[in-house]
Amino acid sequence: MTDNTVKIEKTILSLKNGTNKFYFFVQDTKGNAKASIKYIYDIAKALKENGKNAIILFEEKGFTSHKSWLGDGYEDLEENYVNGQNLQVGVEDFLIIPELLGYIIEQVQSLPCGKIVLTQAYDHIFETLKPGQSWTGFGVYKCLTTSEKLAEKVRDVFRGVSVDILPVSLSKYATEKDKPAKPIIAIHSREQRDSLNLIKTFYQKYPQYRWFTFRDMRSMNQDQFFEPLRDACVSVWIDEKSSFGTFPLESMSTGTPVIGRIPYIEPEWINEKNGIWTTNNFEIVDILADYIKNWLEDNVSEGLIEEGIITAQNYQNEEKFNTTALNLFNEYVDARIESLEQQLNKLKPVEVE
Repeated sequence: MTDNTVKIEKTILSLKNGTNKFYFFVQDTKGNAKASIKYIYDIAKALKENGKNAIILFEEKGFTSHKSWLGDGYEDLEENYVNGQNLQVGVEDFLIIPELLGYIIEQVQSLPCGKIVLTQAYDHIFETLKPGQSWTGFGVYKCLTTSEKLAEKVRDVFRGVSVDILPVSLSKYATEKDKPAKPIIAIHSREQRDSLNLIKTFYQKYPQYRWFTFRDMRSMNQDQFFEPLRDACVSVWIDEKSSFGTFPLESMSTGTPVIGRIPYIEPEWINEKNGIWTTNNFEIVDILADYIKNWLEDNVSEGLIEEGIITAQNYQNEEKFNTTALNLFNEYVDARIESLEQQLNKLKPVEVE
C-alpha cells in the first residue's frame, strides 16, 4: 500500500466520521452589525449544533468578535484568525469564502481542501478578480448563495460552477409589535449618505413632519435592533445593490410597513402587496410623506401589514434553515468522498488471475 493510498483512506475516514473542519472566513467589521455576517454565523451555528466542526476565521489577530452583537446562541462557535499565510487545513477540510474576500481564493488555490464561494451580493463578485479570471481557475467549483435570482446570475457568468441556494433565516428577535406604533421612521441604506440625504430632503420639503423622528438602523446589536423597529410606524430601505434584502423582511416581521427602492436584482419575495416599492430614489420622499399623512389619519391598509407579515414568515423557520444547511454541507462531504474514492480506486493495483 503506497503512502498516497494511506493518506486518501485516512481522509475518507475523517470525512465519514465527521472529524473534518469547515472554515468560514468573515470580515472584521470592528463590532458593527451586518446581516451578511449573521448569515455566515447562522450557517456555522447550524453545522456546529449538528456535530460538525465549524470554525469562524478572521484574517488578522486582534479581530473584534461578532458575538458581541449577534446575541444569544452563538457562544459555542469557535473564532480564530489566519496566522499570515500559514493556514493549516487538510484535504478533508472545507474553506467557505465570501465573494467580498475574493482575493483569498487566489491565496489558497494551492491548498488541497474543498473550497466554496459564498455569494450574497452580485456587485462584489468581480471586485477582486482580474479581467479574464474565474473561480474555476483557482480550483473553486461550488458556490452557495441566498436566492434563485442571484444563483441565475452566478450560473450565467461562471459556467463551470455548481450553485446551491440557502435562503436567509430571520433572527429569533423578529417578532410582531404588541403596542401602537410611534412617530418614528426606521431607515436603512447601504451607504449612510443615502439615509442622510433622504432625511434632510424630507425635513426641507415637508417641515410639517419635523416632529417625526428618523432612526438609523445600521450597525445595531440584534437584541437592540427590533425594539425601535417595532416602535416605528414605517421603515425606509435604500439599497440598489442588494440581492436579497434582510432589512425589509425584518420590518415586515414586526408588522412595520416598508417603503423601499427596488434593487437592480429584484428579490423574489417582493410583490405589489407586501410593501410600497419604487425604482426611483427621488420618489421615496414624496411616497413617505403621503404614507405619513395616511398613518396620521388612520388610513393605512391592514392588508399591507398582513401581507408583509406573511412574506416574512417564509424566512422565520430556523429549523428549516438548519436542516437545509446541514443537508447541503453533507452533500459537499459526500461529493468529496466520492471523488477521493475514485482516486483511491485508480491507485489500487489490479489483481491478475
